Amino acid sequence: MFAGPQFFDCEIEMKTLLFILSLILFAVVSAFSQPKAQSSPTALPDTFEAEKQLAKLAVEAHGGEKLRKMSTLFISGSVDVTASASPQSIPATFITIFAGDRYRVEINNPFQPLKQAFDGKTTISSIANGFQLPPFNRIGLIMLQRAGDSGFAITSIPDNKKKRGFRVTSPEGYVTDFYLDEKTNQIKSYNATYTVNGREVKTVVEIDRVKVVEGVVVPEKYAQRIDLEQISAYAAFTAKVIQVNAAVADDVFTSVN
Repeated sequence: MFAGPQFFDCEIEMKTLLFILSLILFAVVSAFSQPKAQSSPTALPDTFEAEKQLAKLAVEAHGGEKLRKMSTLFISGSVDVTASASPQSIPATFITIFAGDRYRVEINNPFQPLKQAFDGKTTISSIANGFQLPPFNRIGLIMLQRAGDSGFAITSIPDNKKKRGFRVTSPEGYVTDFYLDEKTNQIKSYNATYTVNGREVKTVVEIDRVKVVEGVVVPEKYAQRIDLEQISAYAAFTAKVIQVNAAVADDVFTSVN
């Protein structure tokens, strides 16, 4: 099932990849977790009106108010990871649990399992000397949920060659570019660029299939490319179990055991 440590030249590169995959996994599904506090939408200048309308359509296409008011989300499934260094696939499973601003992410694999949790104040990880990551609520689909809020600017995508797309920029400057499906107005793909431990990471997500659970549209099958300096990684995610608004115990977010 697994090629062994020779997959990468050094263990630290695998740890880096898996840590970034946890971020990517969070970015893909955390759009459907409820943020800690919703700021009131503010009027934006009469520019980028077409992009703001696309953002509104995308939010509605993913559940509208049911998306905004969702209290918890549980997703588990499988993920296969490959990299430019080797065609050998690394099979893994993943679990994500979200409740308000709290989360738990697990990626279980034969080489370096990873667990990370946030209880609203403190982040804990199963990896010693963990990497410094950008904030999970500022990258990927979660930015769709905040689009239109104060400080989350909706603009055009520079050099956009796709017809239906818009950019959301967080107050801190994190950027995600979204592209809509022509027929459904759901997010079909998105791009993001950010920095991890001094390294620039570029990622492209393609959503192949979604599932409607309790009125919320959740990605069920999606592919991701991750470019980390000299390493390119590819991950294929398939959700097996998706639960919306299910009860979640508080201690899930306080331990990585």
